[in-house]
Amino acid sequence: MTALASSVAPDTLQDYLAEQEAKPLLRFITCGSVDDGKSTLIGRLLYDTKLIFDDQLATLERDSARHGTAGEEIDFALLLDGLEAEREQGITIDVAYRYFATAERRFIVADSPGHEEYTRNMATGASTADLAVVLVDARQGILRQTRRHAYIASLLGIRHIVLAVNKIDLVGYDEAVFADIAGEFRRFAGDLGFATITPIPMSARHGDNVTTNSARMPWYAGPTLLGHLETVQLAGEDLGRPFRMPVQLVTRPDQDFRGFAGQIASGRIAVGDSIVVAKSGRTSVVKALVTADGDLSSASEGQAVTIVLSDEIDISRGDMLATPNDRPQLADQFMAHLVWFSTEPMMPGRSYILRTETDSISATVTGLKYQVDINTFSHEAAKSLHMNEIGVCNIATQAPIAFDSYKDNRTTGNFVLIDRLTNATVGAGMIDHPLRRATNVQWQALDIDQNARAALKHQKPAVLWLTGYSGAGKSTIANMLEKLLHASGRHTYVLDGDNVRHGLNRDLGFTPEDRVENIRRIAEVARLMTQAGLIVIVSAISPFRSERRMARDLFSDGEFIEVFVDTPLEECAKRDPKGLYKKAMAGELQNFTGISSPYEQPEAPEIHLKTAGHDPGELAAQIEQYLAGR
Repeated sequence: MTALASSVAPDTLQDYLAEQEAKPLLRFITCGSVDDGKSTLIGRLLYDTKLIFDDQLATLERDSARHGTAGEEIDFALLLDGLEAEREQGITIDVAYRYFATAERRFIVADSPGHEEYTRNMATGASTADLAVVLVDARQGILRQTRRHAYIASLLGIRHIVLAVNKIDLVGYDEAVFADIAGEFRRFAGDLGFATITPIPMSARHGDNVTTNSARMPWYAGPTLLGHLETVQLAGEDLGRPFRMPVQLVTRPDQDFRGFAGQIASGRIAVGDSIVVAKSGRTSVVKALVTADGDLSSASEGQAVTIVLSDEIDISRGDMLATPNDRPQLADQFMAHLVWFSTEPMMPGRSYILRTETDSISATVTGLKYQVDINTFSHEAAKSLHMNEIGVCNIATQAPIAFDSYKDNRTTGNFVLIDRLTNATVGAGMIDHPLRRATNVQWQALDIDQNARAALKHQKPAVLWLTGYSGAGKSTIANMLEKLLHASGRHTYVLDGDNVRHGLNRDLGFTPEDRVENIRRIAEVARLMTQAGLIVIVSAISPFRSERRMARDLFSDGEFIEVFVDTPLEECAKRDPKGLYKKAMAGELQNFTGISSPYEQPEAPEIHLKTAGHDPGELAAQIEQYLAGR
């Protein structure tokens, strides 16, 4: 509730709230580089519109004396910099949201961090915004982070930009400085697809052109910031979009009621309309629209409803309901823009969890088409994306998902990538379009399957994945294990990491990106061999847990057996059978596991072989005994 609402009498409070709810809503974000004055601007906006409670103002005055950077004056930035770390450092770290309203409009404002390392937070705040206020320090002009934020705002569907040239008082309210900055911004942002770009010269600290026109800039005849926010036209941009509703909950309080609850992502639905389940293609007719306030005859975007259908069809949480004659895309491969958040680089071939509004599914970046240079917006060749970099990628999911292009629907066209091991969000994406080859190629059913091939060989297929340092003894153990299995009549094949690099993977080096692809190819070949009914023995360093997890996910439960050949690094370097450690320690070999590249030990391998004091034949026998026990 705003400060204004606190003065409303109780008997008129409901009328007041209804009046507020009827006002149009504008979501906007402030962004820019560090110390451009984003938090100060919002604080000043709230202060000048008298939307700060008396106790908040008293606290602000007290905190300004302790943490402030404005001398004896109130430091308005402290209204939003709520974290102790933010106040101590004088920076915004997290996204701070504030609600306020004027006589014309309701607002939700997101104050985003300026530091480059918190770009992911800015992307989060921009994902639901209609307008972005991009601040520029009049002394600094357009910076790299200004370009980055403008580009991300464009990617995330924001179509209205306010260029707030702040701290104009520190350059003597110079019109020429303002004109140069506005001109430069228009030149580089001209191709980003913004509907409006409105430059405003201002001083957030002193209130110039924030809510009232400044007498100190008679040369400026444009709107104030608040005036523009109250009048910018957004209506009509999302009208006519097809109906979409992700099902968030299947409600069945008794045997006579079955409804599908969710928030309408776009479009309109009415009783009697036909709908389709995006994935299954099953259709039905809307029987009722139920809400907490009673049944409705129709509902539209943003409303939370429970849809009751005329037919009993299979719908689960995570399905998407849509218009039958304008369905979402359904594909397992698509192209997308990707903003990378993690300090660990994005590597094509590595498996992640992809989450959309409706799905959570394994996915792989199958190719990085190009990286975007933030300074020039040019397309550059790259093998991976690093933190805060933006690229265009091809992505494959384990099964088809339902989606729209992001430009058509921000809700159903976005996704995030989750690291499989840490559960950290490592990237955010905007889907461009499906890759048609994904829907044109169908899996060919064969009459002779894996079980039939395995039965002919009288064995249970499996892949034994031996991982460990170079020189740990993997190949020696694998060779002895195959001899034991062969002697007992088993059908086997050894995929040795070095041997595979002489043929299938001869085009790959030892960069982290190439290592990911190396393991992906080995795992795919191993899967084909298990489908042939074989027992496959893989001997590969495979240093990263994420790639070993990716390999495991290709197989049925129990088929993938991880064998950790645990030999201390010091012992491996002492053995040095190929002379590689000596070269790596001398700096002649780059990206060598254990020396200049990490090895991530298995956390819960099926078989843990501690090699110290044990003969390779004895260790091979342990694996054979494990197989026999299956």
